Amino acid sequence: MKRAVVISGVTALALALGAGVASAKGGGKGGHHGARINFEQLDANGDGQITKEEMAAHAQARFAEVDTNGDGMLSAEELAAASERATAERTKRMIERKDANGDGVLSLEEMQPESDRADRMFERLDTDGDGAISQAELDAKKGKRKGKRGDADEG
Repeated sequence: MKRAVVISGVTALALALGAGVASAKGGGKGGHHGARINFEQLDANGDGQITKEEMAAHAQARFAEVDTNGDGMLSAEELAAASERATAERTKRMIERKDANGDGVLSLEEMQPESDRADRMFERLDTDGDGAISQAELDAKKGKRKGKRGDADEG
């Protein structure tokens, strides 16, 4: 159970970081990179810290939101509908890459990154080692990513 919480949490965190970077860059060609997730959405209890448990809950809620037919699986159609950037080919490749049991749809478990990778990502963001990520820690990581990509300052 703990492993599933960590994995789910990091998936939500990855979405949040991606959305933050996309937001800082002004989005893509269409100005939007899928659902934007902000710190407050992840900080469910409003204490100014994002825990692995909060991230897991957010990832599960997002999965349920995308799973429009409620069958506990994400089809190519559901994935495409959830992302403005998704093309049929991109969705097909993602399903082929992640579909461990070959049933043509993705479960919550199949959507998760490897647990070691998830743990490392959380630890990199939790720079003070307190088991939670603050807004300042998240902002610092966004700033580093922005600088690595050679983006101009936007204020």
